[in-house]
Amino acid sequence: MTRNKFGEIIFDEQDLCDLVMKGHDVTRMAGVVVDPDLDLETLIHVVEDPDQLITWTFPENSDISVPEYDAVRQSRWSMPQQYQDLDIAQHVLELCRTQEQLQRVGQELLLYQERGLFDLLRYMKYLVDVMRSNRVIWGVGRGSSTASYVLYLLDVHRIDSMLYDLDPREFLR
Repeated sequence: MTRNKFGEIIFDEQDLCDLVMKGHDVTRMAGVVVDPDLDLETLIHVVEDPDQLITWTFPENSDISVPEYDAVRQSRWSMPQQYQDLDIAQHVLELCRTQEQLQRVGQELLLYQERGLFDLLRYMKYLVDVMRSNRVIWGVGRGSSTASYVLYLLDVHRIDSMLYDLDPREFLR
């Protein structure tokens, strides 16, 4: 495996064969960047439906800058439609129980909106729901993300930033 300038892992034929032989379900590996010279013929006998082997993705233009590439990737979130359609601001506001919480959440939501991060919040909601439904244990919180009360309400972490008077701008600088 190698990495391109965007930090993505590029899988070659040997990498995919290794994954298949180790029992990984490569049919569910959506969004994997594959070496454009890859010949999947060697894998056809290993999987039942070679057309469903992998979702191919390539950078739209390998000459674009890393910030431009990041902007393109951040506009495409792989999550179910119900999460894409979720009014995340309304959802988080409904989780508030006090006027103080509403004010804090309103302030943070404005910061998230200014930075175009509502899709990130939707994805975090989806991620937490998936982890919870699969009984995955995640940490109590780490780093500056614990300053976000919105992330606390979404159960991304378990640090009540209002209780400890943490400034949300520490996270959203």
